[in-house]
Amino acid sequence: MNIFVAKLSSSTQNEDLKGLFETFGRVDSAKVIIDRDTNQSKGFGFVEMPDDNDAQAAIDSLNETDFKGSRIVVKQARPRTEGPDFGPRRPNPRFDR
Repeated sequence: MNIFVAKLSSSTQNEDLKGLFETFGRVDSAKVIIDRDTNQSKGFGFVEMPDDNDAQAAIDSLNETDFKGSRIVVKQARPRTEGPDFGPRRPNPRFDR
């Protein structure tokens, strides 16, 4: 299961995130997302756990808990979409001639 972790402390590293979740089971990957312009944490990350039961136990136990001075939000990650979905396009009479 892919897990989304938000409100991370700016000092949180990949290893910190992995260690936090390893107490619940095997972790395949843990990644804190870094802003490529500033090289600073964006304050969120993702953890991949192969066992859904372990992952759910981690989510239930860690959501809204303090970690490295921040109250983190932990939930199952939603699949990424290819961009904003604004619904079906309506014709614009000014431009659609």
